[in-house]
Amino acid sequence: QSYCHRLQHDMYFLTSTSRLNEQVVDKIILQLNRVYPQILTNEEAEKFRNPKASLHTRLSDLLKHLQKKGDRHCQEFYRALQINAEQLFNDLPSRKILKTPDPTEIDTDKEQYMLNDRGPVFFLACFSVAAGLALFWYCCNSDTKVIGRARRILGFSPIIIRRHVRNICMLYLEDISR
Repeated sequence: QSYCHRLQHDMYFLTSTSRLNEQVVDKIILQLNRVYPQILTNEEAEKFRNPKASLHTRLSDLLKHLQKKGDRHCQEFYRALQINAEQLFNDLPSRKILKTPDPTEIDTDKEQYMLNDRGPVFFLACFSVAAGLALFWYCCNSDTKVIGRARRILGFSPIIIRRHVRNICMLYLEDISR
């Protein structure tokens, strides 16, 4: 597949909202303007860096301009994209097609992202809620042996916890024992 066809295929992906920000687009334009061979002239670079036009319009015009210029220009755009936004470059639809020769094969990168899209804070929040519910259930069980064990565990845990939390736990234990 030629770079012009790949760029045409990736155009919607690149111009969709929040894929590329102003700074990355400016870096790409400057690289295409300053690196040998010079892909964009100074006038063209100024036109595509015009802050009065919307980012979507400037990026669409840039991609169309590069497609008209030929395969070498499109290839240099991909090189600039790889240097300035490597993660986005790796997520391009044309790259996924090149990586996955069998269309029935499962894309493990996408599957991994789908499973881990919430991040570590979400995991810690869920774990804290689960641990809190387990401790609450453990302490509120009507079995007297369980309450005695829970008091011993909570009695030793303030040694590790900060002073103000320790005081709250001790007041709670004194309240329960009455």
